[in-house]
Amino acid sequence: MSQNTTDQFFNNSVLGHPAGLFVLFFTEMWERFSFYGMRSLLILFLTTSFADGGWEWTRENASALFGSYVGLVYLSTMMGGYFADKVIGFRWAVVVGAVLMTLGHASMAVETEFSIYLGLLLLVFGNGFFKPNMTSIISEMYKDRPEKKDGAYTLFYMGVNAGAFFGILLCGYLGEKVGWSYGFGLAGIFMFFGMLQFWLSQNIFGDIGLKPNKESVAKAAALDTDKRNPFTSWQLVLIAISSILGLLWILNDPASKISGGKVNVFGFLGENGNSIAIVSALALFIILLVYRFTQYSKITREKLIAVTFFAFLTIFFWAIFEQSPNSLTIFANDYTNRILEGNWSVVFLVMNSLITILPLTIISYVLYLMFKRTFKDYALANIILSVSFVIIWTIAIWMLAKDYYTAGYLDLSDDTLALLKIDKVTTALTEVPATWFSTLNSLFIITLAPLFSKWWESKYNPSANLKYGIGMGLLALGMACIAFGANGIEAGAKTASVSMIWLILVYLFHTMAELCISPVGLSYVSKLVPARMIAFMFGVWYLAVAIGMKGAGMFGENIDKIADEHGLSYFFWMLTIISLVVALFSIAMTPVIKKLMHGVR
Repeated sequence: MSQNTTDQFFNNSVLGHPAGLFVLFFTEMWERFSFYGMRSLLILFLTTSFADGGWEWTRENASALFGSYVGLVYLSTMMGGYFADKVIGFRWAVVVGAVLMTLGHASMAVETEFSIYLGLLLLVFGNGFFKPNMTSIISEMYKDRPEKKDGAYTLFYMGVNAGAFFGILLCGYLGEKVGWSYGFGLAGIFMFFGMLQFWLSQNIFGDIGLKPNKESVAKAAALDTDKRNPFTSWQLVLIAISSILGLLWILNDPASKISGGKVNVFGFLGENGNSIAIVSALALFIILLVYRFTQYSKITREKLIAVTFFAFLTIFFWAIFEQSPNSLTIFANDYTNRILEGNWSVVFLVMNSLITILPLTIISYVLYLMFKRTFKDYALANIILSVSFVIIWTIAIWMLAKDYYTAGYLDLSDDTLALLKIDKVTTALTEVPATWFSTLNSLFIITLAPLFSKWWESKYNPSANLKYGIGMGLLALGMACIAFGANGIEAGAKTASVSMIWLILVYLFHTMAELCISPVGLSYVSKLVPARMIAFMFGVWYLAVAIGMKGAGMFGENIDKIADEHGLSYFFWMLTIISLVVALFSIAMTPVIKKLMHGVR
């Protein structure tokens, strides 16, 4: 094989991949641990009573803040990507993002009104710098080994899902069972470990991700031979106006509700000021998008229309899928019977032990393999990473011991209980945490992803529209399960004891829906969009995701209004019907979109 610029990374490999990939693996794992761990607690913390340490907000206000937070997380990636490309480089962007997120989680652990808002703001900007630049480093590392890239991303996303799983499992457990600040604080501690490990190992990436200089900029410009279609002054003005209106709206929407109308930037527009602002912003952006499309050749324009169609469908997918940390968590907490007795208690304890210990063992083995390869050159980074795993093992074993003790299957002396900081119980009880159900998504992804990958590689690989149709259909099936389960809950009821099986089914079907839609969408952006427009269209895509995230919050805001009038089941049947309509629309549009894609599969 002829030598190339990235051969150096493969000289020191782990599982057939550069050791640097596993530095990114563990950095991303701890970042996802912190992100999903905090996110799983946010709605519960905001809506829990003062007596139990929460803020006792209405579900409407909590969902409004949640929707704006997750929406801004995705919007901020455009800012972070720009600064990384043009100003500070990928590496500094990752470090700046990690530092901001560490400070954000630490701020949330204080639990004052100011510190929670400050923490969310820091997390938004931190995610913006961090999120888009990890994959950029992988892309550069494998640019001369495209045949290895799929395997690299598969390993990387195993780290993503492992982090999400353990973040929800452990931060959620500590937040619900011990104290909210412990859950928020744990998320920050592991973000800090991830940042230190990355910073101390960064030389493993060679020149990748360094701050841009005149030489690197000139080299990149020489490689980019695509014809440019720069934004004119009036187009930049439209972008500025729509961006400002959109940002003000996404901030003002929760602020006006939480303050009872005392804070309302668009109050001068009347009662519907918020709606007027966002509709105006979207109208201006659509005008710009349509005009830009007219400036390209027929084939390019039609491919861009196809991408925009999928982006439109993506809005509905995320708006319904992201009910997981919102209305589905509320359903788990307030309407689900989470108390297990007898054999079911044993089944849960054993299953929970297996899904905790086995993944930790596998990931610890990967850490050992990396340790052998990199300890000589990056000793301190490896020691810090090892310490983080000692802590995570300790917390996991403590959690399992506490569960077995409270369920009556483990005898502990008073001295041992005091040492382990476990409260003494007199009545055996197994109660599944409300956040535990969210871990099923990551667990099902790890289990089912290989099967879906084989399907996509087979001769039965469906078209893009059919994949979206199947995905939205599975989303509808999941919501139908929860709607059916909630059928007996009376209108206006604030609590109930529905079987857990309905939540397990909804996460199973929704994970299958995610595997049909989430990886496929970004793939079609890269396949259909010309290289010179990739940044702009990725911006459009992430804008669609952000709208979907905010839409999830807006759906959640209405859960009480709908449940009080028609019953909780009605709310979930509405989401079922929306999903089904989008699924049928996607399938019906197959001939049109297939023509617009010009042979791209």
